[in-house]
Parts: sequence; C-alpha cells; structure tokens
Amino acid sequence: MVGENFIEAYMDTPVEVCEQRDVKGLYAKARQAMQDGKPMGFTGVDDPYEPPINPEITLKGYGATPEDNARTVVKFLEEQGYLLPAK
Repeated sequence: MVGENFIEAYMDTPVEVCEQRDVKGLYAKARQAMQDGKPMGFTGVDDPYEPPINPEITLKGYGATPEDNARTVVKFLEEQGYLLPAK
C-alpha cells in the first residue's frame, strides 16, 4: 500500500526506558488508570506491544548514541543503493 520504497525501521527501546524518558507522565497516568480499573489502551502498559517481525533496520533507543543510529541508517541506505557511499 505504501509502495516499493518503504523501509521499516524499528527503534528497539524497553518500556522501562520509555517510562524514564516520559516528560509528560503519560506512562504514570496509564498505570494509574489501569490500577483504577479504567485501562486506557496505552501501548506497553495495558495494551501489548508487538515488535515488527522483520524490520529492515533495527536501531537502539538505549546503549547507542544518536550518531551510532544515524550511521546505521546511512550504511543501510548506501548498501541498498539509496545513497552513494561516502568517500
């Protein structure tokens, strides 16, 4: 449906890390709602998260710098012929 130039990228980040970075407090609100018996359908809290089965690129949302992830993306795009290799 999206065409042949679609690339699935997966940002692999544990829910615990997402919660630590949650400046809006949405995870805390979802957990409280769940305890109150009013689930919100919040992914990773009261709604299961299903990672992609076979992404073309997997990036690390923890344990890697943004620069590391950018290099991974650029390398993939070069290998697939979307970018010319750097000289």
